Amino acid sequence: MNFKKSIAIIAISGLLFSSCKDSKSEVKAETAAAEAPAPKAKKEIAAANLQTASFTIEGMTCAVGCAATIQEELTGLDGVQEAKVDFDKKLATVTFDKTVQTPENLTKVVQATGDGKTYKVSNMKS
Repeated sequence: MNFKKSIAIIAISGLLFSSCKDSKSEVKAETAAAEAPAPKAKKEIAAANLQTASFTIEGMTCAVGCAATIQEELTGLDGVQEAKVDFDKKLATVTFDKTVQTPENLTKVVQATGDGKTYKVSNMKS
């Protein structure tokens, strides 16, 4: 009888401890989501100021890490309306406000995303 009580107590204790951990992680996840900063609202760019640049990026080794990271960096820049990086074609296309950004600055941002030696920009067309 004593053995059954011990097993029951251990089982109940295990359930209580595991359920406490789950609720704490849910609270942490909800708190983190609530504290996450809202994405910056992009300013509207006048059609007369829109410019598109396309360029080749050498040195990317994967679509998920390299291409996605470069795309996020470019998209996050002030004055950039849209940025797309195609890993397979090694091609980036960026639509930006020419009064805020320049093709040279876009090149610097791409090269700075790596260590300055990993990604090389060439064939800039704007």
